[in-house]
Amino acid sequence: MRRCRRDPAPGTRLGRTASAPEREPPQARASGPASLRRIFASVTRESVYLSLIVPVRNGADRLPRHLEALRQFLCTQSRPTELILVDDHSEPTAAALLAGFRAAAEGVTVLRNDPHRGKGFSVARGMQAARGAYRVFTDVDLAYPLDEVAKIVQQLEAGCDVAVACRVLPDSRYLMSPSYFHYLYTRHLMSRLFNRVVRLTLLPRILDTQAGLKGFTARAGALIFPRLTVAGFGFDVEALYIARKHGLRVVQTPVHYRYDDEPSTVRFAGDAVEMLQDLVRIRWNDWRGRYR
Repeated sequence: MRRCRRDPAPGTRLGRTASAPEREPPQARASGPASLRRIFASVTRESVYLSLIVPVRNGADRLPRHLEALRQFLCTQSRPTELILVDDHSEPTAAALLAGFRAAAEGVTVLRNDPHRGKGFSVARGMQAARGAYRVFTDVDLAYPLDEVAKIVQQLEAGCDVAVACRVLPDSRYLMSPSYFHYLYTRHLMSRLFNRVVRLTLLPRILDTQAGLKGFTARAGALIFPRLTVAGFGFDVEALYIARKHGLRVVQTPVHYRYDDEPSTVRFAGDAVEMLQDLVRIRWNDWRGRYR
């Protein structure tokens, strides 16, 4: 993979801040090396506009084309953007692909879980490592085309704290391979049943808690993700519950959703039981004051 050679703006590179010009700031000259480090550390932390977090678990056969799409996404951003890939203890071939991608592409960080910790843990870890003013996570299969990230960011720019993709809004669109229709139909029914339980018990008016595309302001991310306790697929519900608990504004947005890849790692029966247990855990945590 080649590096992105484009310069989005004078003095900046994708996901990074360029070194200072020849002249040091007057404050730095007056205050000495320690103050200089603090000044530039502050500039670096605040310079990233968008952080895109992508949890990864295996999938070495499909990973190269998805990584190339992510690289192109970074190269087309007009504002400083970082990509954080969280490797949830993938097998060696996938791990090597991620390491090679990090070495070849600008603005990329790879974090590795050891041992396997789950999607919720991976997203939370990426969010807490992020430096962007806006922080979005999506799935590595790119079922939500990367153009959809802009819709989430626009909602955050407009003033909401949390923006979530909603696949059941009238303006949302599905594109799927006919060979996966039976699987997707079953998955859709299970998802709607689970969401019904979630709306009755924890999150009224949130129509789609499990969509794998969500965005947070830096403030919302810093408030929500250190409080997460659910490491598996139920983490979305917990994140949204914490947001509502703290009075954050959550907006649902229609998206285009493409499913033309292998079935996901969701196991209908086993994961359904685990996710229902997660709902009980979330309610119990709330009663104990865990989310204050």
